[in-house]
Amino acid sequence: MKIGLVGVGHLGKIHLKCLLNTKFEFVGFYDPNEDIRITISEIHQIKAYDELDALIADVDCIDVVSPTVFHYEIAKKAIIAGKHVFIEKPLTETLEQAEELVALSQKHNVKVQVGHVERYNPAIRSLRNIDFKPKFIEGHRLALFNPRGTDVSVVLDLMIHDLDIVLSMIKEDVVDVRANGVCIVSKTPDICNARIEFAGGAIANLTASRISLKNMRKIRIFQNDAYISLDFLEKEAQVVKIEENVENDDFSGMTIHTNDGLKRIIIDSPEIMKNNAIEDELSDFYNAVTGQSDVLVTIDDGYRALKLAHIIQSKIVL
Repeated sequence: MKIGLVGVGHLGKIHLKCLLNTKFEFVGFYDPNEDIRITISEIHQIKAYDELDALIADVDCIDVVSPTVFHYEIAKKAIIAGKHVFIEKPLTETLEQAEELVALSQKHNVKVQVGHVERYNPAIRSLRNIDFKPKFIEGHRLALFNPRGTDVSVVLDLMIHDLDIVLSMIKEDVVDVRANGVCIVSKTPDICNARIEFAGGAIANLTASRISLKNMRKIRIFQNDAYISLDFLEKEAQVVKIEENVENDDFSGMTIHTNDGLKRIIIDSPEIMKNNAIEDELSDFYNAVTGQSDVLVTIDDGYRALKLAHIIQSKIVL
């Protein structure tokens, strides 16, 4: 299965190294910057294409790691040519573009995976056996300032990771969104808070900032049978549950005497398996396009996260 890479900026270089460790046959890459093409080609001894169309013609799949504004144009060409596409988040710049790509992928029967890489974070992967039924989700994604991501708002740059995670846990319609944000150093919001209500009553309260004094990527999930804490940065997870109908308090942990009897607090820290999240998502893409598995983060998932991100942006009064 032949694959080509489009875009070898900061993230593209990471994808390049990861692709070389997958089962894909790496054919070459395209970048509009000639100097970058020459440099990367010499360093890795790989083929650099002068034209995007030529790369698309030579491969079965395309990995799109260009700036967001070019996602639509590149992915559209590849899909129409019948090529499978891995595309970094956010899916596209506009909802209209995303809708067209969804329709084109169905028409041309190609598989599209969106790079919401936090789905592959070992913290959340350690909770594969958890039945998520959130009543309330609290999320904080804070980052030191980096001008690299300011071509889009903090909602599309950072918060969209948590939007995808929340939507993967709560598979219900969004019925209400409230949001606010401020521009500090950019022309688009650098800090945003959003409150999202779902049809079943669940609430997600998310905060994202790209001008913080420290990095933080945490989500806390509250549901009837558990409290779940996820730290995407430190790659840690914790699950706290209440055991009912306890007969005695001969237990090294914590027990609670209530009107309903003795209850026990069970704290579990699932085993974290270290991994390379980007390499894993690209390997999953290989398995999907070769028919060995389904796409984990589909183009529909990418569209839903993008749609919610745009709703949040529309609620911000600057």
